[in-house]
Amino acid sequence: MSEPGSVGIVTPQRAHFPEPLVLKSGAVLPAYDLVYETYGELNAARDNAVLVCHALSGSHHVAGLYADRPKSLGWWDNLVGPGKPLDTRKFFVIGVNNLGGCYGSTGPVSENPNTGKPWGADFPFVTVEDWVVAQSRLADQLGIERFAAVIGGSLGGMQALEWTLRYPDRVRYAAIIAAAAKLTAQNIAFNEVARQAILSDPDFHGGHYYEHGVVPTRGLRLARMVGHITYLSDDAMAEKFGRKLRHGEHKYHWDVEFEIESYLRYQGDKFAGFFDANTYLLATKALDYFDPAFDFDGDLPAALARAKADFLVASFTTDWRFSPARSRELMHALMRNGLKVSYAEIECPAGHDSFLLDDAQYHAVLRAWFDGIEV
Repeated sequence: MSEPGSVGIVTPQRAHFPEPLVLKSGAVLPAYDLVYETYGELNAARDNAVLVCHALSGSHHVAGLYADRPKSLGWWDNLVGPGKPLDTRKFFVIGVNNLGGCYGSTGPVSENPNTGKPWGADFPFVTVEDWVVAQSRLADQLGIERFAAVIGGSLGGMQALEWTLRYPDRVRYAAIIAAAAKLTAQNIAFNEVARQAILSDPDFHGGHYYEHGVVPTRGLRLARMVGHITYLSDDAMAEKFGRKLRHGEHKYHWDVEFEIESYLRYQGDKFAGFFDANTYLLATKALDYFDPAFDFDGDLPAALARAKADFLVASFTTDWRFSPARSRELMHALMRNGLKVSYAEIECPAGHDSFLLDDAQYHAVLRAWFDGIEV
């Protein structure tokens, strides 16, 4: 068998939707754009398409490289490509930047047609349900009536689940990785702390900071630092950083002393340099709002009764933000409806971020699952 390869140089595409979109909140979004990428080829039967749904800070750039940016490797490049677990010699893979995003799809940085200025804080709240409806319209444009599979990790896994509920006849298989049917109170609390960091930044200007020529860097930086702590396991943090001192001794000041402090500041600065604060607020709220059982008096099996797909539910032993217990809860609710569910609880020390990594056991599970999908 040949070594797995890259999809190579890729180019984003843009789809325009002139018809308004009525959002779950009741707000109406006028004409909008979605930016997306594709890898592999759609077969003659149009039954080999796989939709990849991204997490909070992800994008449409799932795999490959941009010609003008040699270090721009897609965020799931270790999974998607010829010979990789999601093999582009077999499947036609699609990645989409969600509505409200900051990677080209219509969002807070886009022009509000009513004002001629960026939407900013006036951009309407968007939910997982809204994203899935928008994705379905893109599928219509591409001539895809039914996906071979929909896959996502974390917030992307919630989208994959929603696909099976809103469009049960359009999804054959669904992979829900390091996700849950709803956030715990602790998760909502972490999101609120992150949002408050942004909202209280003097440069936020009520969400209209674009007009002031500034960015709420301090708030976004702190939000990312808080979030990043929750993505790592205690063991991973201890192994990588422990209590290592940057200068080998205590300096008794407020600047960086421990290596973990340096790492968190680096991650915060890096993130604040490219991600939009309004998009971060919207995405964390979408996480908070998602709860398929809300309209079923909290009865998750009843909420999932609409689904018809075959499922893969995968969790990681050290993921305390989306713990294996939440994945097992989802698995049991799906099985209560007589659905076919494969479950994998993978030993990986990296915490929530495990779903992004090239872990041998994890990729073996995904490869076997995708190999079982006939197209």
